[in-house]
Amino acid sequence: MDFMLEEELFDLIAFCLQNAGSPEIDGKKNRIKQIGKELFDDGGVDALENFFFALSNRIKEEFGKDIDSFKPLWNALSDEWKY
Repeated sequence: MDFMLEEELFDLIAFCLQNAGSPEIDGKKNRIKQIGKELFDDGGVDALENFFFALSNRIKEEFGKDIDSFKPLWNALSDEWKY
């Protein structure tokens, strides 16, 4: 399941980065939030950190872009996750 969620997150973030003006962005970001909740419920803040780290490296390698602007999407999940 983790691999599938990582792939879905990768696709969602890649779409957002490549289609900044798309009307679909809000829906994609909502799904990113939902996946974050699933990850947090399953593994806490450690799971969020691990997934974000892996995704960040993949996106930087493939697109040369930083994804830190997506971190705040998970802020409501925990007091420990504040970006």
